[in-house]
Amino acid sequence: MTTDISTASRAKDIANEMAVAARTFLDALDEGQRAQATFPFQGTERYEWNYTPVTRNGLRLKDMNQVQREAAHLLLATALSVRSAREAKAIIALEVTLNEWEHMQNEPMHWVRDPDLYYFSVFGNPGQGDPWGWRAGGHHIGVQATIIDGLYVAVLPLFLGSNPAEIRHGDHKGTRILAAEEDLARKLLGDLDSRQKEKAIVDPVAPDDILTKNYRVADPGNLRPGGVDFASLRDGQRETFVTLIRHYVNRASTTVANNEWSKISNGGLDTTRFVWAGPEDRGQGHYYAIIGPSFAIEYDNTQNGANHIHSVMRSFDGDWGEDLLAAHYHHGHHE
Repeated sequence: MTTDISTASRAKDIANEMAVAARTFLDALDEGQRAQATFPFQGTERYEWNYTPVTRNGLRLKDMNQVQREAAHLLLATALSVRSAREAKAIIALEVTLNEWEHMQNEPMHWVRDPDLYYFSVFGNPGQGDPWGWRAGGHHIGVQATIIDGLYVAVLPLFLGSNPAEIRHGDHKGTRILAAEEDLARKLLGDLDSRQKEKAIVDPVAPDDILTKNYRVADPGNLRPGGVDFASLRDGQRETFVTLIRHYVNRASTTVANNEWSKISNGGLDTTRFVWAGPEDRGQGHYYAIIGPSFAIEYDNTQNGANHIHSVMRSFDGDWGEDLLAAHYHHGHHE
């Protein structure tokens, strides 16, 4: 772990934008709402996240008026690219579609499907100099940010999911919110020769979920060994692999995404592995991971007849800004 805050994490404009958005959100709340939405930066609450529709801490959209909702969505958008902010809104709205589909299929209703059950939290004091952060979460949305010294921004882990992966009824039939996550990986897999594919496909059966789950720490030991590494690919294959990695990196807002890509590319791509599990045929449960020296990307589509996506990008040292916080405290800041 570095003992010096790298300029590769500097994102002053985004840090300022987040601070303004967080203060605007908090200022729009009444005293009771603010008590629900705010937490100390220190402690374990900041690390709590889940991508299933469980009850969690924070203030729900359901308990906000329109002005407060708009402020919450603006805060969420500060961490995301234009594309992913649009995807996040579509994922939240998909709760209505999922509710309709489950009723049409007479499936047991284990969860409440409600686009208002998304929770927003702020940790510490936005823009006051000390480290602070925020979190937005609910079914298939896991977005958070850690801001240090008003200069450095970390947004991993970053999770997006989709159920259904492809809408199968109604006016939006055929819509796939996270289509590129599958299509780019299938293009890479399909372009591999037989020897490369033997390395890449590590199991004929896909795991039933991402392997890093919602653990606080992304442990490389939880991920599958093997796979085909970047150094073993040919030029066209390498381009597809880079495009796939950057698709996940570019979920974040532009400056943060560019910083993350600099870390990945400067760290060397040669040992970064592409791992596939499950059949190659579309419509069958499948999983893949991209595992580099400092990061992991996971995608799983096995549930609900392989029509239910979980996907995430994690950092082995930098989730929750832990590497930046270590450097911050190493340089004499009181923990």
